[in-house]
Amino acid sequence: MTLKEAIERRIYELCDDKDLNPNSLAILCGMERSTIYSILGVKSQNPEIATIKKICDGLEITLGEFFSTPEFDALEQEIK
Repeated sequence: MTLKEAIERRIYELCDDKDLNPNSLAILCGMERSTIYSILGVKSQNPEIATIKKICDGLEITLGEFFSTPEFDALEQEIK
C-alpha cells in the first residue's frame, strides 16, 4: 500500500464513521468538492499536509488521530 492509498482509505473510513459522503465532507471542511475528489481519485498523488489538516479540522480530529492507524504504521519508506 502506498501513502496515497492509505490517505484515501483513511478518508473513506472517517466518512463512513461520521455518515458522510465526499460532498458533505467538502462542505464540512470548507473545501472545494474538487479538492476532496482529487485526493480520493487519481489526480492528486501526494496530498499536502495542509489539506489533510483542513480535513482533520472539519472532522474535529487531530493529525495524530488521522495518521494513527495500522495502515500508516505498516507503510515502508517511499523512495523517489
